[in-house]
Amino acid sequence: MKTSDFYYDLPQELIAQTPIEPRDASRLLVYHKDSTNIEHKHFYDVIDYLQKGDVLVINNTKVIPARIFATRLPRTEKTIENNTEVLLLKRKEYDVWECITRPAKKLKIGAMLDFGKMQGQVVGFGEEGIRYIKFIFDGVFENILDEIGNMPLPPYITHKLEDKSRYQTVYSKIDGSAAAPTAGLHFTPQLLQKIEEKGVQIAKVLLHVGLGTFRPVKEDDILNHKMHSEYFEVDELNAKIINDALAEGRRVICVGTTSVRVVESAASEEGYVRPSKGETQIFIYPGYKFKVVKGLITNFHLPESTLIMLVSAFIGRENTFAAYNTAVKEKYRFFSFGDAMLVI
Repeated sequence: MKTSDFYYDLPQELIAQTPIEPRDASRLLVYHKDSTNIEHKHFYDVIDYLQKGDVLVINNTKVIPARIFATRLPRTEKTIENNTEVLLLKRKEYDVWECITRPAKKLKIGAMLDFGKMQGQVVGFGEEGIRYIKFIFDGVFENILDEIGNMPLPPYITHKLEDKSRYQTVYSKIDGSAAAPTAGLHFTPQLLQKIEEKGVQIAKVLLHVGLGTFRPVKEDDILNHKMHSEYFEVDELNAKIINDALAEGRRVICVGTTSVRVVESAASEEGYVRPSKGETQIFIYPGYKFKVVKGLITNFHLPESTLIMLVSAFIGRENTFAAYNTAVKEKYRFFSFGDAMLVI
């Protein structure tokens, strides 16, 4: 299966640069798996497609201000202020983080960086330009990061984000992500309350979004692509919520591909979710047999990404691209701040 099989043409003007206000006013393409029919709605209409007894699985990770800038030490006359960009991906130890740096080639082991409120030292290398940086600071790291860090918006978003909270879901809780689980950005507290009042249960899982989610597929054959590991958790309470629904034939609908990857990583071959936590490298592409997920709320994803491959696994490649072509024709907004698709 070729990476190029998952390419589609997208006009530049359909890449959303700013979020819609209010959150749930974004458009919603409703795709019916059985009939392949498509409806065009707004996100606040999603409640009409949810039934009493459904379980909605959300990822309550919180994006950290993971993009920071540094000057290489020692300073010289040729030193340019903020000449190194660092993106924090994953905490490996209390003071050591796995990072992407730009430029990377000049950062050898032992290289020192000055971030203003703290310093860092490169202590190791990883695959594809990964650097491990040990941070040296006084006080609480998270407080310093809040002060100096920037929200790690994807490179295709070139507009400044005025309100940092718009790159967080309203239910974000646990710090650790380098990118938002964007399907959840459409929910408002009011919409979630109405959904629960209808009798839909909310199951909360965790996946800290890192390189595994947005790393591009560079291999010609997707089977040669290696996913980067990401931390996930499903506790006993939320595993039970999901398992009770499965046992009773009720639908489990995941909000976002990250939630899908959590429940499928935690699923047994018998089709129930085990309470678990750890690292997942699950790569879902066509041919994968879903054990838990019955429905999906997701955004429109980049061509040739692992995310569009996951959607293709769920409804079939041809059906996915039929839906995407319809979305392009109807001028839906794409990617992180774009519109949504409900697959039921």
